[in-house]
Amino acid sequence: ATPRRRRNRTEYFMTPALNKPIPEFEALATSGVKFTPQAYAGKIVVLYFYPKDNTPGCTTEAMQFRDHYKEFVKAGAVLFGVSRDNMTSHERFKQSLELPFDLIADTEEKLCHMFGVVKNKIMYGKKVKGIERSTFLIDGTGVLRAEWRGLTVAGHVDEVLKAVKAIKKTG
Repeated sequence: ATPRRRRNRTEYFMTPALNKPIPEFEALATSGVKFTPQAYAGKIVVLYFYPKDNTPGCTTEAMQFRDHYKEFVKAGAVLFGVSRDNMTSHERFKQSLELPFDLIADTEEKLCHMFGVVKNKIMYGKKVKGIERSTFLIDGTGVLRAEWRGLTVAGHVDEVLKAVKAIKKTG
């Protein structure tokens, strides 16, 4: 693959596009893990963004990813949950649900903005910036192969697993 030329600095922060390599970035996760796309070259990466630790929908989603974790690993994938919560909150959330995968603490919203998941929401009649529940599937060469935005939790994990298996077959 040829390296991507950058016309200007802002292109680096552009939202990753389907079937294009994702930009290099670095993020810290639970268990002292430092995530970079390069560090997981050769593996399928599932990045799932969720609004907040310990909320009903996010807890359900995390448990569904947990319950299918072995199938993801068998299909050659690594999972990372991403939210704006801090590392302490993530460690507690991970421990209480016994999550076998790590959570990225995006407290400065760098990844959230890069992937374009920060949205205006109305909560209790007030406009707030929130995270739109979204999942991104990156293949072993660092190319964004699928994205799900504004998704509902029901049936989503099965859909992602199907997509991972399809990449494994063709990859």
